[in-house]
Amino acid sequence: MSFFLQFYTFHWCCTCFLHIRVAYGCGRPTFPPSVNRVVGGDDVRPHSWPWQVSLQYRGSSGSYHHTCGGTLISNTWVLTAAHCISSSNTYRVYLGKHNLQASNEAGSMAIAPAKIVVHENWDSARIRNDIALIKLQTPVAASNTIMPSCLPQSGAVLGHNTPCYVTGWGRLWTGGPIADILQQARLPVVSYSVCSQPDWWGTLVTNSMVCAGGDGQLASCNGDSGGPLNCQNSQGIWEVHGIVSFGSSLGCNYPKKPSVFTRVSAYSSWISNVSSDTRHTHSVATSGHDSNICFSLSNR
Repeated sequence: MSFFLQFYTFHWCCTCFLHIRVAYGCGRPTFPPSVNRVVGGDDVRPHSWPWQVSLQYRGSSGSYHHTCGGTLISNTWVLTAAHCISSSNTYRVYLGKHNLQASNEAGSMAIAPAKIVVHENWDSARIRNDIALIKLQTPVAASNTIMPSCLPQSGAVLGHNTPCYVTGWGRLWTGGPIADILQQARLPVVSYSVCSQPDWWGTLVTNSMVCAGGDGQLASCNGDSGGPLNCQNSQGIWEVHGIVSFGSSLGCNYPKKPSVFTRVSAYSSWISNVSSDTRHTHSVATSGHDSNICFSLSNR
């Protein structure tokens, strides 16, 4: 079930660690994404976003179902949204997927979490600190289909209109079907000074968030929660600058209500501390929110 705030009802379901960038490699897919045109709800080039994962929960029948996205940031850690995690669910992380309906897809694998760490100050009522880390039970090897994204520099803030891409398997339009094939949409960044204006998101957004889109045409929607906002740096390397967090109840692609993301660079220290601290145990949100209410790409 969703929680309610004044303007919306739905959740949208670092500095690059030196050892990730150098020893493991990140942000340079074998099959570069097609980003020479605006896309929205279009099938992506297969495996062009190899850090994209599908977070899936086990249903009552024992089968698993997509609930949120996530981003591989090393060979053992996946970044997602806090609101995607519920203590009542059993999860698996599916990596290297293109088509969620394809069984035994070449280059893909499902791995159970060894532990899940939700930000200790996650506030579901105000949607603050919407970030979580999942440690994989077994490390993954880099391949053509599975590769980590790079993390941005700590504190980095993208300028207004910086072109970025949101990816996910969420709804193809407001109220529409969930996508089978991974989708992408080009969303220009909306600066905090614009996004926090009263006729945009006002005080619902903070400077620890990133807004992108808002033209009423392209957006993330239900099912994309936890997935990445992908932005390319000056060296051509892809970095995950945002985690899909929330959007408007008026529609996924409502004017002046851009998709809102947790700003990854605001949590560089937290990510570093969690990923290097072996004392963290399985810690999940218990507020009863429903991670199935997330958000997808829409151009309708």
